[in-house]
Amino acid sequence: MTDLNVLQDPVTRSEIEQLHAENKTTELEGRLSTRLRARMGAGFARLNSLTIIQTSQGLAEFVLSSVPNARTAGIVVGYDARHNSKKFAQLAASVFESKGITVLWYEDLVHTPLVPYAVKCHKAAAGIMITASHNPAPDNGYKVYGSNGCQINSPDDALIADSILRNLEPEIWKLDGGSLRKLILGFTTAKYRDSILSQLGIIEDEKPPVRFVYTPMHGVGLGYMAAMIEMSGIEGTMTVVDQQAEPDPDFPTVKYPNPEEKGALDLAMATADEASIGLVLANDPDADRFAVAEKVEGAWYQFTGDQVGVLLAFWLCSNISRVHPDDIMLTTAVSSQMLHYIAEAEGFSVQETLTGFKWLGNAAKDLQTKGKTVHFAYEEALGYMFPHVVYDKDGIAAAVVFLCACRSWGSPWAKLQELYGKYGFFVTANTYWRSPSVQKTQAIFQGLRDRERPFPSRVSHRKVTRWRDLTIGFDSATHNNIPDLPVSSSSQMITFWLEGSDTDGGIRCTARASGTEPKIKGERSKTRLMNYALITHVSLP
Repeated sequence: MTDLNVLQDPVTRSEIEQLHAENKTTELEGRLSTRLRARMGAGFARLNSLTIIQTSQGLAEFVLSSVPNARTAGIVVGYDARHNSKKFAQLAASVFESKGITVLWYEDLVHTPLVPYAVKCHKAAAGIMITASHNPAPDNGYKVYGSNGCQINSPDDALIADSILRNLEPEIWKLDGGSLRKLILGFTTAKYRDSILSQLGIIEDEKPPVRFVYTPMHGVGLGYMAAMIEMSGIEGTMTVVDQQAEPDPDFPTVKYPNPEEKGALDLAMATADEASIGLVLANDPDADRFAVAEKVEGAWYQFTGDQVGVLLAFWLCSNISRVHPDDIMLTTAVSSQMLHYIAEAEGFSVQETLTGFKWLGNAAKDLQTKGKTVHFAYEEALGYMFPHVVYDKDGIAAAVVFLCACRSWGSPWAKLQELYGKYGFFVTANTYWRSPSVQKTQAIFQGLRDRERPFPSRVSHRKVTRWRDLTIGFDSATHNNIPDLPVSSSSQMITFWLEGSDTDGGIRCTARASGTEPKIKGERSKTRLMNYALITHVSLP
């Protein structure tokens, strides 16, 4: 049994004591480990006051040892509207101040991109955002950004985890701020808005702006969206879904507060129908993701993340004065191949990373230091990044750029069909299944590997032309079978390519594990004259 002396919060201490008294060993073992996004409750595998303090102590020690002038550069702290988010942020800030580190404090609710933006704007040593993004209401999380304004990645993530384990004894337990807390909301949000308008090249258009319905999905996005609409000169075009307008940590009108989920946009579509509006835009609760739906021939059509990503990429490409191969856009190894075809035709370059903006953001930063211009990055899970503003996905910036593009296009659906006609037809379909345990997820992947060695020769009636396993470090198509992308034995990701047929140019399939949701996701993508790509995502519980 873990020492309970560190549990000074009476609620979480009582939960653990009750589980111990009831001899619920499996539940206790599951809770007494460490995660940075998890269910709130008692135990080290849950988010609570103790785990926030322990994580903050470890992060503080890491920052002090690795970032020059960390105490004066400071750590940015932001929080959303979830249960306990402000409390957790206050606890973290108090820990940083107790170490002599300046806290760059957002004194009100913010959307997640404002934290990495502040790290860049203020040249901070690090940043944290208390949010669980689009997870269910009982969850919360602790998102960390490095001094480069990007999400932490290897090896820093492992070094921070080790630092946390070396600093588990809570040294301070208080919510009130000290003299090292600097308020940054007004100045930073003003700079952020200017960055979107100027650095993304928002221009005047003689065509009238489009009307649209907007939902922040019970999150923090409305205030930021409304301000950007006014600054863009298109006020009066937005109708808000009243039932979802204000922050509500219980997300009462949706089963899951994720715009990708079936039914999540139903209220927005109904609001649009009542107002005779044909376009719906949505953010998730922390407003880093962005979704679009349009009324097409009397029925609502929700765009996939790949489709929105391609539309945004094309719009940005169209506004580059002289396209050069050093103009780069980024996508991930599980996203549609359509961006590659557009790049080949238009003369810019595309690079792929692993899934997630910890990879995309850091890749963009690294390329920029080498003199390249990175205009845009996206992944299929409704995430869109504009590196000139922030090195993370940004649902508000994406919405503003998309509206600017729609003003020129009229119908985004019609524009997408035009792009299909020019570059080839691409379509994706997503689904998912919930995985009950880490063991079940691992068994699924091992089953794929065990079908045939060194890899299966056929899948169904099609020949496997390439097999890449980023868990064990194997790629059948590279020199010495070493993958070009990073390998991680602690995660699961397998990609295989299948031969083409009379109606397509081949199939690309990916299965991967992710730690944010207990899901097995499936995406099937037709590309270039019916060239199918099936992408399956396995998310660990």
